[in-house]
Amino acid sequence: MSGERPIGVIGVGWVGLVTAACFAEMGHEVIAMDIDADKVRSLNQREAPIHEPGIDELLERNAARLTFTTEMEHVRESARLLFCCVDTPPTYSGDADLSRVQAVVSQLADDGDYALVMKSTVPSGTGRAIRRDAPGLAYVSCPEFLKEGTAVDDFLHPDRVVIGADADAEWAADEIEAIYRPLGGEIVRTDVASAEMIKLAANAFLATKISFINEIANVCEEVGADVTEVARGMGLDKRIGPSFLRAGVGYGGSCFPKDVSALKQLAGNSGYHFQLLTAVIEVNELQKRRVIGKLQKHLGSLVGKTIALLGLAFKPDTDDMREASSLVLAARLQGEGAEVRGYDPVAGDPARELLPGVGLAGSAEEALDGADAAVLVTEWSEFAELDWKSLRDRMANPLVVDGRNFLDPRRLRDAGFQYEGIGLANGDSDEAASAPESAQASSR
Repeated sequence: MSGERPIGVIGVGWVGLVTAACFAEMGHEVIAMDIDADKVRSLNQREAPIHEPGIDELLERNAARLTFTTEMEHVRESARLLFCCVDTPPTYSGDADLSRVQAVVSQLADDGDYALVMKSTVPSGTGRAIRRDAPGLAYVSCPEFLKEGTAVDDFLHPDRVVIGADADAEWAADEIEAIYRPLGGEIVRTDVASAEMIKLAANAFLATKISFINEIANVCEEVGADVTEVARGMGLDKRIGPSFLRAGVGYGGSCFPKDVSALKQLAGNSGYHFQLLTAVIEVNELQKRRVIGKLQKHLGSLVGKTIALLGLAFKPDTDDMREASSLVLAARLQGEGAEVRGYDPVAGDPARELLPGVGLAGSAEEALDGADAAVLVTEWSEFAELDWKSLRDRMANPLVVDGRNFLDPRRLRDAGFQYEGIGLANGDSDEAASAPESAQASSR
């Protein structure tokens, strides 16, 4: 059994590090490999390269069970199950870039005494292609379903664990099931192609739910309805549920945009036009730009106006800037001639090189000093706790556009602000803060 040998993890980015640390927390010895020597050096000193709640404590508590290395040979010779957690970013065509996966496979023996377990998100058919090129390599698909900001809890308390294996890799699937069974999630045993598709389909469905409620929000603004009330009423239907029904400026992060695009492209490569996902992507892109119209409604031309973006990461409790709404908003505001400032509690450094020309502040108060408007982009809890009454006097114009329906509209108006939410019927809803789970939550 795998308990007699270490678990191998290849690639210690966000998914790989959480995977390695959580396996160690479960009592397994883990050998994790990455080609980035600086990252490996930091991890061996128990310094995490990412911001993820709980990860620092896991690294410290399980130091004796965690080894980080740059040597693939170390992992290959020690472990029986090799969990592949390398990145698969989108290419310009929308397909997943599998070059890192291919680099891993090229370093594995066709008849090695181990199995490659694919955690990375790959198109359905990848396992078949790998097996064709390396027929003696045992291959299992075991996609991850983690959300950034809650990844440790998601790993240790899964809804389900999907394991896809063909007949010749059943021994590896059995060992993987034995590892995960103590966590209590339902085990889904299936074939490789179906396991690969489950991950893409799940993320595409959640993204569709987000774009749908954002479309409803836009209609609500036109007819005088309140999207928070509409979402609450919808979510009480057990067939629908409340999750991912919070209107906002759209989804972002490392998974939803990439996976929706990859599934659309996979369908297209197979000869099928996935019209629904085409609309989902279009709605998400347009939603980010609606904030500009809300600002112009109150300020007129944005030329020379100072706009403060509160929150830069794609969601709270992470420093991940991938596909963050702040990137689009900042670029559009600059295109309209505005001066843009930004503040994020943890994503300041990653944002610096991605937001050229944006003044990064050290606090929300600094960002709002003299600003003509504030746009809440990421729902960090500290923004709800700001002394908005005192901030009203520090701003040139007391206008808040709440891109997540996160702040308390009544409190803002009592402090002297003009308040604009998303889908709130002229910004008049007082129920925004109690809306259901954020639509911006990622599957990772």
